[in-house]
Amino acid sequence: MSRHYYISDDLDDLESVENELEQQGVTRNQIHVLSENDAEVEKHHLHAITPFLRQDIVHSSELGALIGVAIAALLLLTVYLFELHTSAVGWLPFIFGALVILGFCIWEGGMIGLQIPNQKFRRFQKLLKKGGHVFFVDTKKDQEASLASVIAKHPNLREITSEKAVIT
Repeated sequence: MSRHYYISDDLDDLESVENELEQQGVTRNQIHVLSENDAEVEKHHLHAITPFLRQDIVHSSELGALIGVAIAALLLLTVYLFELHTSAVGWLPFIFGALVILGFCIWEGGMIGLQIPNQKFRRFQKLLKKGGHVFFVDTKKDQEASLASVIAKHPNLREITSEKAVIT
């Protein structure tokens, strides 16, 4: 799949584009609008990005998990090298401690991610602040021609970039 990003300041035009794309067989789940004016996007019945996906929660939590795994592994390695596991308590408290550290790092990563924009959308922040709306479409190869024909009818819609889409 490919993801095509467009910028526009006209939500009426974006609503028309979305309707035309749906008539061409592009599903609603393949079309998204990123805007700072959620109320207007909702009025135009456009498929807006959810607030959860606007923030970098998932990416930051993954980074927190990597850091947590490293710290937990370091803890368990230290316990092993200093033979602390041979005492009466055994491995259990150290394994539990490693899991607590891992969980804390994931949680902290998510909390940091709540405070920053999604890394995939940071590049559009200046455009959004100026009142623009980012319209993006995930297309399969057989939908590329339909997208091009619809976009050609809307000269106020400018393509910013396109990339290979990673759909989960």
